[in-house]
Amino acid sequence: MAKKEQTPENTLFRDIVAHAKEYGFVYPSSEIYEGLQAVYDYGPYGAELKKNIKELWWNTMTRFNDDIVGLDSAIFMHPDTWKASGHIESFNDPMIDNKDSKKRYRADVLLEEKAAEYENAGDQERADALLKKTGQLLEAEDLDAVRELIIAEDIKCPISGTANWTEVRQFNLMFSTQIGSVADGSGKIYLRPETAQGIFVNFLNVQKTARMKVPFGIAQIGKAFRNEIVARQFIFRMREFEQMEMQFFVRPGEEMEWYEKWRDMRLKWHKAIGIADEDLRLHEHEKLAHYANAAVDVEYKFPFGFKEVEGIHSRTDFDLKSHQEVSKKKLQYFDPEVGKNYIPYVVETSVGCDRLFLMLLCSAFKNEEVGEGDNLKTRTYLKLHPALAPVKAAILPLTKKDGLPEKGMEIYKSLKGAFNVVYEEAASIGKRYTRQDLIGTPFCIAVDHQTLEDNTVTIRHRDTTEQERMPISELESFIAKATSFNRIYEQL
Repeated sequence: MAKKEQTPENTLFRDIVAHAKEYGFVYPSSEIYEGLQAVYDYGPYGAELKKNIKELWWNTMTRFNDDIVGLDSAIFMHPDTWKASGHIESFNDPMIDNKDSKKRYRADVLLEEKAAEYENAGDQERADALLKKTGQLLEAEDLDAVRELIIAEDIKCPISGTANWTEVRQFNLMFSTQIGSVADGSGKIYLRPETAQGIFVNFLNVQKTARMKVPFGIAQIGKAFRNEIVARQFIFRMREFEQMEMQFFVRPGEEMEWYEKWRDMRLKWHKAIGIADEDLRLHEHEKLAHYANAAVDVEYKFPFGFKEVEGIHSRTDFDLKSHQEVSKKKLQYFDPEVGKNYIPYVVETSVGCDRLFLMLLCSAFKNEEVGEGDNLKTRTYLKLHPALAPVKAAILPLTKKDGLPEKGMEIYKSLKGAFNVVYEEAASIGKRYTRQDLIGTPFCIAVDHQTLEDNTVTIRHRDTTEQERMPISELESFIAKATSFNRIYEQL
C-alpha cells in the first residue's frame, strides 16, 4: 500500500494544524465523541482572530467605501430561491472512486494536483495545458473524458497506489432539511450553500430603504453549508463555513470596468494585511460558472500549494433576471441618469473567512533560529498583523511580590476597556514572553521595580524581540496607533 511522502511542506502544515489546536485557535468539533469530519470549532484565540478578520473586512467594505451597505439575511430561504439560482440543477462536484481503496475523490482536484506537480517540476506549459483541458471537459460536462484524462495522466490513488477508477459522477452539495412539523416533501428546504442569494432577493429592499443609486454594493457575512464529499486540508474545505461576500450592482456594459477595479482592490487588500507578494497570485478561470462572463481567483501559496482564498466574478444579470422569472416580481432599477429601467449587472467579491484565517495562520507561522553555537535554538512565533492579532498586549509583572502584581493589574484594568489585553504573573518572564509569541501577541509590557519609581514600563516587540522604555501614560495611544485598522486602510 503506497504511502504519501512526507515533504517539508507536508510537515510544515502538520505543525501549523497542531499549533492551532495546542494554542487555542482551532479544535476538532465534538472531539470527545471522536469528532465530526470537516467540522471545526474556534478556540479563545481563534475566535478573537476570526472576529478581527470579519470586522476588518466589514469596515473595509461598508465604511471605506461610501457606496456599499450591509445586510444580514437568513440561512433558511424559500426553496424556489435555489431553483432560480441554479443550485438545485447545477451545484455539483464531479466525484470518482478508487475501487481498491474505496476512497472517493473530486476528479477536478486530482487533475489540479497533477498540474501542480508539473508546475513544481518547472513544466509550466504542461501544467497550463492540463488545467485548460480539464476546464474544457468540465464545461462540456464530458465526464467520461474526464475519467480518461485521469487515467492518461497516470493519476493513482494515494492510498491504494492503483489507477482502478470508477466512472465520474456528479453529486449535489446542498444540505436539505424539513421545515414545520411534518417531514414530507412539501416542507423540504435547504441550508444555504452561499450567502449571495440573500443579497439578490433583497436587492430592491436595500436599494429603496438605503436610498442607493447604481453603482452600489451590498455586503454580507454569514454561514453557508456544503455537503463536501471529500473534505480535507484542515479548515480549508469544511461543511459549515463562513463567507464574506459583496455584490456590486452596475449598469449593463460597465461590468468589466468594475470587475477589473474590484480584482485589483481585493488583491491589494490581501497584501495590506501582511501577505507577501510572492505568496499571492491571480488565477483566471478557464471554466466559467453558468452565471459568469469573467472570473478570477486570488490564490495563496499554502504549504499544500496555491489555492483559492477569494473569487471575483462578473455575474452578468443572471441572478436578478432568474429571480424575476421565478418569483414573477420585477427586480428592475430605474436609473434617473439615463432615464430608463434595467436589470443591473453584478460584480461579486467572495472570500471564505475560514480560508482567510488559515492563510493568515500559515503566513504568520515562523520558525527562526536564534543564538549561535551551543546556544542555538529555534524560536516559534506568529507574525500576525497587530491590527488582527487576537491579543494586543500582555501585562507581565517581573515578580509576584513587592507590589508589582498590584501595579500590573492597575495597568491591565486601564487598558482592557480599549483592547483585548491579558495579565499573567505565573512562570518566568522568559516563558511568558514565549507563550505570547506563540499566540501572536505583538507587545509585552513588563512591570518592574523601576515602574514603581517613575511610572515607566518596558515594552517588548514580538517580531524583533527589541525592548523600549515608555511611560504608562503613553501606553494606550501607542497600542491604539499600532493596532489600528487605519494602518491597513492607508495601504489601499
